[in-house]
Amino acid sequence: MEQRDKFKGVESIKFYSRFTNDASCLEYLSSIKWADGFKCKKCGHTNYCNDRYPYSRRCTRCKYDESVTSGSMFDKIKFPLVYAFHIAFKISTKKKWMSSLELAEEYCMRQKTVWEFKRKIQKAMRSSGNYPLKGEVHVDEFYIGGEEEGIIGRSTEGKKKLVIVALEIVRDGVGRAYAQVIDDASASSFRPFFDRYISKDAKVITDEWSGYLPLKKDYPKLEQRPSDKGKGHPQIHIHIMNIKGWLRGIHHHCSKEHLQGYLDEYHFRFNRRNNMDTIFDMLLRRMICQKKTD
Repeated sequence: MEQRDKFKGVESIKFYSRFTNDASCLEYLSSIKWADGFKCKKCGHTNYCNDRYPYSRRCTRCKYDESVTSGSMFDKIKFPLVYAFHIAFKISTKKKWMSSLELAEEYCMRQKTVWEFKRKIQKAMRSSGNYPLKGEVHVDEFYIGGEEEGIIGRSTEGKKKLVIVALEIVRDGVGRAYAQVIDDASASSFRPFFDRYISKDAKVITDEWSGYLPLKKDYPKLEQRPSDKGKGHPQIHIHIMNIKGWLRGIHHHCSKEHLQGYLDEYHFRFNRRNNMDTIFDMLLRRMICQKKTD
């Protein structure tokens, strides 16, 4: 196994010095893709020679050529790879995140091109669901889209979009969090989120909404407390306000179709706020190791 020279840090000058052109980016992706050694996709052979393209590899048995970006989210992008690195770096590391329009203006690209690439980044930021929240977990729902005339309560009619969020409470404050767009505030809509993101042994705290009652069968430590307009659950209320503020300040409007991607983006960064030095490398590993998606 080759020793990788991982990029660490969030400083722009350091980043710009490391990744100056496509070749430096290809070299870095190569170190990720073949960190455990080369294995031919066609025949499984482990010996290779250099291909005619930079950092690509050719199987010495079947002569299959494999590029660094094939099968990844960088495959066949229509702009310089170094631009893709810069966009991914800004989205993953900067406190004041940038919209696709701002990124397009900075790199002289079409806004639609940047937006489509950003969607790929958001898919890479999606939680694996392998590490459910434990201990004390607060759960609540909130709306994106504000109040509308004639639409009250937990209804999702009109333009309002309903989101459920879970926040881990730890000794020193808050831990990890996840959020998911849901169709309605029923137990059947809550259950997939609970099963994916919350441990069955967790002490789950919710408000007194009846939709949570059926979940007590599988989550025996679930406890319901009065909300009092958020005062009864201050940590998760603050978390929700931060999400809403970020969406208003950066994205202005977000359709239901794409809202989950923005929630994944927000929580990918939130859950790694104490490990920012390696967040960019982690994002690239996800993007190079996942199959290309639409």
